[in-house]
Amino acid sequence: MIREILEPPEDFALGRETLAYIVLKARAFDALIPSDDPTDASNDADDRSVDALEDEADNPTQRELAAAIASLNSDERVQLVALIWLGRGDYEASDWREAVSAARERAEGSTARYLMGIPLLGDFVEEGADKLGINIAAEESAAVGDPDIDTRGV
Repeated sequence: MIREILEPPEDFALGRETLAYIVLKARAFDALIPSDDPTDASNDADDRSVDALEDEADNPTQRELAAAIASLNSDERVQLVALIWLGRGDYEASDWREAVSAARERAEGSTARYLMGIPLLGDFVEEGADKLGINIAAEESAAVGDPDIDTRGV
């Protein structure tokens, strides 16, 4: 099967570095385990080390992912939702405009909370980007740093 090489939509607002950052943070967020005992560390010095992979409200990975999504403008958030729907198979690349329109209608509430509730979020972002002809593998493998996202307020 020969795969058609797609060009991203002209109005696609999300940068590759931002997408790669969201993918990396989403995968780290998906890897978090449920908290079992907040006092199970042997001493105060290593308490945060024990809790580093536990899914707690103050987990930095959760904060960073939420901040990355919240830092997007409304068009970027809508397109991110549409991209995820594309990645999980709700829409095809040829239905991009329809997916964006549906995502715009869904725009009530917190986009970050909605997206962070989707298992395999990072995989869906990457798959959706790939379906639109956007390859973010180079940015991911370069271990993209924080693309000017302030995580202090989240």
